[in-house]
Formats: sequence, C-alpha cells, structure tokens
Amino acid sequence: MSTLYAKISTDWQENFLLYAASAIIVSTCLGGITVLSIFQNGSGLLQMIQLFIVVVLCNAVLASILTVQKPEVVLKASIASLSICSLLATINFIF
Repeated sequence: MSTLYAKISTDWQENFLLYAASAIIVSTCLGGITVLSIFQNGSGLLQMIQLFIVVVLCNAVLASILTVQKPEVVLKASIASLSICSLLATINFIF
C-alpha cells in the first residue's frame, strides 16, 4: 500500500495543476451527491452531523488548493474527502 501511495504522491507532485483542478471538480460533485443521499434519509441530528462532516471535508480540499498548500497536504485532504464522502454516500443510499 505504501508503494502505491508513493507512486500516486510522486505523480501528484509532478502534475499538481492538473490534479488540483480535477480534485476541485471531483470533491464538489461527490460532496453534492453525498448531501443528496444524506437528505434522502431525513433531516435529524444524525443527518446534520453527517452534513457537517461532508461540508468540512469538501471545503478543506478547496481551501488547501486556494491557499496554495504543499501538494502533499492537498493530496491527503483529497484522499480524506473522497473516502469519507464515498463511505457516507454509500451508507445513506443503502440504508
């Protein structure tokens, strides 16, 4: 797993502008899909906590890119956002 991360990290740093633009688009779209899946299950306290998590993660990706952080920070924020949003969307669409 660490060699896969090392390869992705190296490629990310070499083509940072391409991946930064892609990360903005993918994070925003996946965040929107996740919010849709959350609101399909209601608007209780649990859904609001999930919504807060999604908004914070997607904004972390955008903020890390807009504040010109190191590529490694942006990569970690993108991975966290994509994995958590995918997990929450899957859970909310299934249940």
